[in-house]
Amino acid sequence: MTLAVRYVSARSLDTAPAIGVPPGPGEVELAPAFVGICGTDLHIFHGDMDARVRTPAVLGHEMSGRVVRVGPGVEGWQPGDAVTVMPLRWDDTCPACRAGHQHICQHLDFIGIDSPGAMQQRWTVPASTLIRLPESLALDRAALVEPTAVAVHDVGRAGLREGEKAVVVGGGPVGILIALVARAAGAEIRVVEVSAHRRLLAEELGLTAWDPAAEDVSEAVRQWTGDAGADVAFEVSGAAAGVDTAVDVLGVRGRLCLVAIHPRPREVNLHRFFWRELTLVGARLYDRSDFERAAALVADGTIPAERLISKVVPLTQAPAAFEALEGGGDVMKILVDCTDDAQGADA
Repeated sequence: MTLAVRYVSARSLDTAPAIGVPPGPGEVELAPAFVGICGTDLHIFHGDMDARVRTPAVLGHEMSGRVVRVGPGVEGWQPGDAVTVMPLRWDDTCPACRAGHQHICQHLDFIGIDSPGAMQQRWTVPASTLIRLPESLALDRAALVEPTAVAVHDVGRAGLREGEKAVVVGGGPVGILIALVARAAGAEIRVVEVSAHRRLLAEELGLTAWDPAAEDVSEAVRQWTGDAGADVAFEVSGAAAGVDTAVDVLGVRGRLCLVAIHPRPREVNLHRFFWRELTLVGARLYDRSDFERAAALVADGTIPAERLISKVVPLTQAPAAFEALEGGGDVMKILVDCTDDAQGADA
């Protein structure tokens, strides 16, 4: 019997037998190894996405694993291949798709939200979603390829160039990944984060982190940039104060890249946009090139994925892990181990 973690209702998860789906034409059956719990999963857990999520829903889209079976017509894949999944299924007919923006298809199926996700011991997906992983890359670290792909896309959307100065507002997993990807691109980075634990981790990774409760971030940026202001700000906090900070630190013709999902409208200082000719860009998801770049960055150690993994729990303890993340504290990324060995050890 294989198991799955399911969202049942607000703040309620269960572990139940998975409903196996044999791979059909163009599909592949996977054995997920490790699945990360991300902010979107927590939004679902809170009940914030009940209008979109059909219950009971199997969660999870940050994953690594291996191919188990391939369906008819699938070429280039075989059992045992190490993979991650780009969890997007688009219709290829809407205006966004026809314009070449399939990753933001107007009828997008985000696998793990709109359809069953990876937090189960067997998972069938379209072969077109697979991203090959280097065999040298440990599968626990490979579970961070998906959020790294988010960071790669964000840095690309911001148009960040070598030598530019960027402020990352919010030092959670995605914020730290953005900072690391931006640094690898040759930019100078500062991270703004309220959590002492996350600031310490950022500093251990060689990043400079500021506490907005203890210092005037705008003044710190002014001194850092010689009164010019930052070239780019990434808003990753999801908080109203974070939006204010991200706008305030930008110099003339600076770019604000909006990464966080804001559940409600925010007040924005539009006069600042007018006065300094600022630009606001949205950044959502990723495309295949972002994923492939992310896999390379994790594999070569540019992204020290192991430093971001706070804890690994067996699938049977996933509901408790969601509760632990709710409590905050000294946690960055929790992975769910879906392998049979992990469940046996837990038993």
